[in-house]
Amino acid sequence: MKTYLNFIQNSKVKRSCIILVLLFLFILVSASSYASTVSEDIANSVFRLHVIANSDSTEDQNLKYKVRDHILEYMNSLSENCSSKQEVISLASKHKEDFYRIAKQTIIDNGYDYDVNINIGNFDFPTKYYGDISLPAGTYDALRIEIGNASGQNWWCVMFPPLCFVDVSTGIVPDESKSIMQNNLTDEEYSIISDKTSSDIKFKFSLIEMFQNLKIANN
Repeated sequence: MKTYLNFIQNSKVKRSCIILVLLFLFILVSASSYASTVSEDIANSVFRLHVIANSDSTEDQNLKYKVRDHILEYMNSLSENCSSKQEVISLASKHKEDFYRIAKQTIIDNGYDYDVNINIGNFDFPTKYYGDISLPAGTYDALRIEIGNASGQNWWCVMFPPLCFVDVSTGIVPDESKSIMQNNLTDEEYSIISDKTSSDIKFKFSLIEMFQNLKIANN
């Protein structure tokens, strides 16, 4: 009888352990799926700019900012009437040679002979903050400009909606840019990138950040 009772108790413990493991796996898969869906929706609403300096020397970093400024000035004039991400990507694709020319001329004008590599594609980005908008880590469509050896620090911004000119002193994103993002996201997704007060939203942002960083690390 004692052996039988021990068997029953052990079976209950095993079943409980199996149920707990299955519950944990279900929660893990659900959280991963949620993080992936939200991250993809956010990524689908923006087009980013990524400028990489030749090196981390002060001179190369200053050159990076000059290239950035000229590229942004040109791209802003091209896309000022664009109302969608795809319009901006299409324009950027058509003007890749112009981006190369502008970047190369800026480099030459500043006394350097670095080459420039221009790519439009899907790239991994860390979590970045633009005023009161936060974009979680993930894979985003972007215009990437690599200067020389491209081994220096990066500079990121969002070309659509236009967040590159956010006033960092006030940390406020223009209402027009927010409106564009809000129209392309669900209420919850927009809250995740804009709400800094809700503990529930903060948890969801951290969850997305964790899963996307794991995904990037395994790529």
